[in-house]
Amino acid sequence: MKLARIRNSDGTQSVAAVHAESVQPLDLTQINNCHSLSDILHADDPAGLARFLLRPDTPPIPLSKVEFLAPVDQQEVWAAGVTYKRSQVARMEESESGASHYDKVYDADRPELFLKATPSRVSGPGQSVRVRSDSNWSVPEPEFTLAINPDGKIVGYTIGNDMSARDIEGENPLYLPQAKVYRQCAGLGPCVLLADGPLDLEGTQIELIIERSGSRIFTGTTDLGQLHRKLDDLATWLYRESEFPNGAFLMTGTGIVPDDDFTLEDGDTVSITIAGIGTLTNPVVKAK
Repeated sequence: MKLARIRNSDGTQSVAAVHAESVQPLDLTQINNCHSLSDILHADDPAGLARFLLRPDTPPIPLSKVEFLAPVDQQEVWAAGVTYKRSQVARMEESESGASHYDKVYDADRPELFLKATPSRVSGPGQSVRVRSDSNWSVPEPEFTLAINPDGKIVGYTIGNDMSARDIEGENPLYLPQAKVYRQCAGLGPCVLLADGPLDLEGTQIELIIERSGSRIFTGTTDLGQLHRKLDDLATWLYRESEFPNGAFLMTGTGIVPDDDFTLEDGDTVSITIAGIGTLTNPVVKAK
């Protein structure tokens, strides 16, 4: 089952179940203290609660009649780095001074985890993601993203775009927060696939398409079977010695990195498709 935050044609917002060609708003008036998507995600049985809130007499709305919003309420967004072999190689190539650090963290017990965004820095489907004005080498990083409840349990999955300034991070690994965290630095959406059964890792394909002036200039694919770490382990490390009373989203790293001579430009479009979830598309802006 897939859930989303949507804006209706009259400007009101709803939480809805997502079907192939339509959405169906949930009736959040049936349960006390259930007013948002995160309230459902953080329930003891998110799928069961969502099915209960889905009234059969609620008419479906065509996808073209609604706007999908980022599926984040008050959660922090975190990210894991160097979790795919391709990412390890790319980080070592971009940073001569810090190459050994990336090599070591790939096989270390402790993963690289960092704060990626607060809700105000997150862009939803169709909203712009940003290239820093002081970066000349920036790329999108398509990432399978975990929705985690306050108790540290993985309750769903969505698509994340971890915008990254490779030149800033490559200059010095200590510049990671500036390379990763700024306004419009992350995309999330379009929905959350509830974790209601085991994942087919190899069957969970991830595709990145970048377009410029109407033409594809980069495509890449990978799958979760290439992920070097276990999803549950990443969630456990994130919650070690930390509390997330509003829950958290955790981007799990990227296995798709464009060639070193590629950088995003103002006006590009980034589309990330993950099997079973959907497609997150964002235009790119870069201020002069």
